[in-house]
Amino acid sequence: MPESVSRLTPLAHGALNHCFGCGLENPSGLRLRFFTAEDGSIVCPLRLARRFAGPPGHAHGGIIATLLDEAMSKANRARSVTAMTRQMSVEYLRPVPLGARLTLTARHLSAHGRSHHCEAQLTDAAGQVLATATALFIAINPERFRRAAED
Repeated sequence: MPESVSRLTPLAHGALNHCFGCGLENPSGLRLRFFTAEDGSIVCPLRLARRFAGPPGHAHGGIIATLLDEAMSKANRARSVTAMTRQMSVEYLRPVPLGARLTLTARHLSAHGRSHHCEAQLTDAAGQVLATATALFIAINPERFRRAAED
């Protein structure tokens, strides 16, 4: 982890409590907790439960992609940007073990109009990079989510 836990600030986010990635009220989800490091990057320490298995003892590729997407989304959120993923590229570099200490990091790279570019990586406890991603997000009006939740 690039920063000690004491130097990380919890990242406040909206009331999407049933979100598969970060919703604390979703018993089936990942229930991730994100922090902002002093350099503005997003950090999430985690361990993946056995229910997220793909190959024996390792995470399913879809879960890995979800982790990376969720972290990049939080990199936007830290900048007060609500955005939807338009395009994402994932590189699976090494198998991701279940139950092991992992660290998810992300950062916002650039913005041009409504387009926001981010990157993320997943590392093991030794700092070895297991997977990386880059993505294009399109900013939307957050009121759209509020209206959809009321329907």
